[in-house]
Amino acid sequence: MSAETTLENATQDSNLEKFVYDDQIARMFALATLVWGVVAFLVGIVIATELAFPSVNLGLDFITFGRLRPLHTNAAIFAFAGNAIFTAVYYSTQRLCRARMWSDMLSRLHFWGWQLIILAAALTLPLGITQSKEYAELEWPIDLAIAVVWVGFFGVNFFMTLARRRERHMYVALWFYIATIVTVALLHVFNNLVVPIGLFKSYSVYAGVQDAFMQWWYGHNAVAFFLTTPFLGLMYYFLPKAANRPIFSYKLSILHFWSLVFIYIWAGP
Repeated sequence: MSAETTLENATQDSNLEKFVYDDQIARMFALATLVWGVVAFLVGIVIATELAFPSVNLGLDFITFGRLRPLHTNAAIFAFAGNAIFTAVYYSTQRLCRARMWSDMLSRLHFWGWQLIILAAALTLPLGITQSKEYAELEWPIDLAIAVVWVGFFGVNFFMTLARRRERHMYVALWFYIATIVTVALLHVFNNLVVPIGLFKSYSVYAGVQDAFMQWWYGHNAVAFFLTTPFLGLMYYFLPKAANRPIFSYKLSILHFWSLVFIYIWAGP
C-alpha cells in the first residue's frame, strides 16, 4: 500500500461522523415506569378494598372511591403505561433511524414535564378538581401542559429525528409511533376545548349529545392510540430482537398498520 493511499484512508476515517445513542433518557423513563406502576397498583388495591369495606376511607373525602378511582386509571394509563411507551420509543427510534434523538434538551423537558403533569394529577384528582370526563378528568391548565409536552417536546423531537435519520427505509414500528403521536394530539386537543372560568374550573365548548360524542370518540381512541398502536410498534421492534428472526412478512405488517388506523379510529363514533 502506498503512502498516498494510507494518508487518504486516514483522512476518510477522520471525516466519519460519530454519534452515540442517548440511552440515559430511556433509563429515566424506565425508572419512572417502575415507580408509577407501584403507585397505580397500590391505589387500585385501596379502591378495591373500599368496594368491599367502604369504611376503610375513614370518612375522608380525598380518599373515597369516587376520588381515587380516576387517580388509579390515570396513573395506570398515563403514568405507568405512558412512561413505558416513552422508554421503548426513545430506545428503538434511535436505532431504527440510526441517529441520536434530535435534541437532548427536548428529551429532558419531555421527561420532567410528563412527571410534573402526573404529580399535578395526583394532587388535583383527590381534591375533587375534575372535568368528570372518563380518562380526561384533568382541568384545563394541566390539559394545556399535556399538549405542550406531547406536541412541543415529544412530537417535535421525534419528527426532527425522523427527518434527520441515517436509515432511508422507515420500519413499520415508526409508522405506529407516528400514528400514536399525531392521533393522540388531535384527540386530546379537540376533546379538551373548553372555556375557562377559573384557575381549575371550565366548561366544554360542546353541549349535550355533541359533548358525549366527542368525549367517547376521545375515550375509545385513547385506548386505541395510547394503549394499542404504540405497544404494537414496540412489539414489531422487540419481538424480532428477542426471537433473533426478522418479521415473517413485512407486507402483512403494513397491511396490519393501515387496516388498524383506518378502522379503529371510527369504532368509537
